[in-house]
Amino acid sequence: MTGTDTPVSSFAPDSIVLNRKLPLWYQVSQSLRASILGRSPQDPLRLPTEEQLAAHYGVSVLTMRQALKELEDEGLISRYRRRGTFIEPSAIRGAPVRLLGSVDAIVAQQSGMTTELLDHGTAPVPAELAEYFPDLAEVATYHRLRSDEKTGEPTNHARNYVRPELARRIDHEDLTRWPMTRVLRDVVGVDISRISDTVEARLADPETARLLQVPLLSPILHYTGITYDTDGRPLDVAVIHYRGDRFSFTVTLETT
Repeated sequence: MTGTDTPVSSFAPDSIVLNRKLPLWYQVSQSLRASILGRSPQDPLRLPTEEQLAAHYGVSVLTMRQALKELEDEGLISRYRRRGTFIEPSAIRGAPVRLLGSVDAIVAQQSGMTTELLDHGTAPVPAELAEYFPDLAEVATYHRLRSDEKTGEPTNHARNYVRPELARRIDHEDLTRWPMTRVLRDVVGVDISRISDTVEARLADPETARLLQVPLLSPILHYTGITYDTDGRPLDVAVIHYRGDRFSFTVTLETT
């Protein structure tokens, strides 16, 4: 470890829109906590200085110190006079829960909801999804907001990343009625072999808080679903944020 300061861009904590109704130190500590637990193994352990972090979040150094003390008390960081602040190597995100499910099970989860297609188009393959689309430079994207059919209350918002050759056969009207998995299977006509699901607990970012009408940094469920064809090729990656106060996660295991 060197004596030089780690640039804020190297640590790359999320910049957040602070809610003045919540303590600033708490909001900053939760944003830093999410960045620490979600960091890559190759990221540096040393944090930027208090002054750099305070400037990044737009808060006072005193507020920043209070946020860091919260993380230190939690055992996520250690602070050393003249040396700086370091992430504890043991501060890693727990292994996510992964499920294998049927298409019918996924379709059933979306019953009783209305769906609005917010936008669609093409975009470069996101870096975090590159392993699923190694042969593509771009994917088709769809962003939808789902709401409770009876109350109109937003429940989740979803982004789908789909192979372009499949997207050309997707009717946008179908996406306001059915989940992407059903559209791919029943409308586009692809053979789906399996869906791999990952569910994690996260905090609502500004976009999710706005769309789902929940407080910033409130608990949400972060779902990633990869749909594969019979050749084992990923066809679609769905990234969905569910309201934490409206959904629970249940697993049933049966013996044979």
